[in-house]
Amino acid sequence: METHSGRGRYDLEGPQARKGDEAGDGILSILEGQTPKPLRSWVEFVETAGINSYPGSPAHAQTLLPTDTRYVLFEKHPAEYEALNHAIGDDDRIQIKKADGYASALKLSPRSGETMVCLVDPSYETSRDIDALALWTPKALKRWPKAVLMLWLPLFRDGRESEFGEYLTTLGDCKVYGARWPVDALQETALEGSAMVVFNGPRTAGAECAAIATALQSWWSDKPLGA
Repeated sequence: METHSGRGRYDLEGPQARKGDEAGDGILSILEGQTPKPLRSWVEFVETAGINSYPGSPAHAQTLLPTDTRYVLFEKHPAEYEALNHAIGDDDRIQIKKADGYASALKLSPRSGETMVCLVDPSYETSRDIDALALWTPKALKRWPKAVLMLWLPLFRDGRESEFGEYLTTLGDCKVYGARWPVDALQETALEGSAMVVFNGPRTAGAECAAIATALQSWWSDKPLGA
């Protein structure tokens, strides 16, 4: 399941994407250069979709998950919800619900023999997003002690996420994977990196996740400011 599903697919040449130009400093730059080996399968998937239909996590999961997977997407913003329905299309495996992901997700539980995987990817537009996730995560871990819980954690220039990130690591068996990019002191941006906090992740995936984070860190470190 996914608590904050978004639109599913994005136009990286559209005005909304160009406003902050995060795509220009990220995936578009990677597409133009030599792709690090750990990122190649993802980049090939993006290239197949095209930059006008850049796949978000729902589109990735729809393509990669087995045919017997049950998938529940929550998105409460009306316009995003409509766009998500259009992006996903007809798929008997997937339920798309216009609802608050935090409250609605906790009402669900895995069936016998299922492994629950939950992705949490809020916008972090205000400090309330951190507060809400700080309250929700212990509840989720208590309700689903064996679930794979994946939380996106933006790395801010002012370090506002540090205390929250440290708090998450006290809640259970988790790993943190992430990377930072160089930021021009004169550039108006709140972020300087991105991380994932993963509870109960498959041990076999740990080395691959670490390799992806290391490859991104190395790629960003070699990238000149403003390039």
